[in-house]
Amino acid sequence: MQNAMVTTALTLPGYKVVRSLGVVRGITVRSRSIVGNIFGGLQTIFGGNITIYTNLCEQARLETYLLMCRHAEQLGANAVISMRYDATELMAGLTEVLCYGTAVVVEPDAGGN
Repeated sequence: MQNAMVTTALTLPGYKVVRSLGVVRGITVRSRSIVGNIFGGLQTIFGGNITIYTNLCEQARLETYLLMCRHAEQLGANAVISMRYDATELMAGLTEVLCYGTAVVVEPDAGGN
């Protein structure tokens, strides 16, 4: 699925929804490694962006996004609307990341709406 066909909006500009296929999601549970915790702890001493954790978050979001897109394609969707992310700390150092949205089939909107 093309990135342009996934949106956080309720509609996809230039397209009309012809069929809704329901909620799709991608989920991952991530933990920090001991090495990551050590380097992250060292970075907190100096302040600023904690890059090791930023990279972990970016990887988790990308993984869940790709899983959500795959789920949508398996249902026959060519777009996802109302896409969102959510994260929950399950326990210290263990986080669930969820990406979800509504899988839809869209067609170009000839009326320009």
